[in-house]
Amino acid sequence: RGVRGENQKFIGQGKERRPAGAGGDRRQTSTMAKVKLQSSDDEEFEVSKELAEMSTTIKNILEDMGDMDAPIPLPNVNGKILAKVIDYCKYHQEHPTPASDDKKDEKRTDDIIPWDQDFCKVDQATLFDLILAANYLDIKPLLDLTCKTVANMIKGKTPEEIRKTFNIKNDFTPEEEEQVRKENEWCEER
Repeated sequence: RGVRGENQKFIGQGKERRPAGAGGDRRQTSTMAKVKLQSSDDEEFEVSKELAEMSTTIKNILEDMGDMDAPIPLPNVNGKILAKVIDYCKYHQEHPTPASDDKKDEKRTDDIIPWDQDFCKVDQATLFDLILAANYLDIKPLLDLTCKTVANMIKGKTPEEIRKTFNIKNDFTPEEEEQVRKENEWCEER
C-alpha cells in the first residue's frame, strides 16, 4: 500500500498505489481514460474511468457531463474513506466476484471472502462511513459487504449486547421494554 500525503494524487491500476508522476508503465497510464475524484476534504484521486464507473453515481455524472478534466466533487465522502473505497474497487476490478443468480445468496452473511473480511476489519466509525459512502456512490457490492459485516456483529446477540457493541443508550422504561418483548415474542428463538 502506498502512503498518501495531504492532497497527494494516486494513479495506477496495479496492486501498488503510487503517487502521480512516479515511474511505472507509461503505456498503462496513457492508454486508459482517467477520471479525477475530489473528496469532501479536497483530496484528489486519479483513477481509471472503468474503475470510477463501478460507482453508479459517478457513472451517471460522467454520462451527464461527458468527459471532463475537472475533478468530480464527492461532498459526502472524505479522503480517508474515498481511498478505502478505491482500494475496494481496485481489488474487485482485478478479482471479479462471479455474480450469483440466486436471490437467497443476498441474504447470506457467511459468504464473505477473506480479502473482504480483512477490508472490513476497521473501527466502527470507519465501517459506518464506508456504508454511507457505498450508499452515496451507489456501489451495491460494497454496500452489501459492509451491511453484512454489521449484521454479523449483531447476529446472536441480546438487545443488551447489541446496545453495548454499538454504544446505544436504552431509553425504554422497564415497562415499555416488557411490552415490546411481548409484542415481538413470535420472532424470538426458543
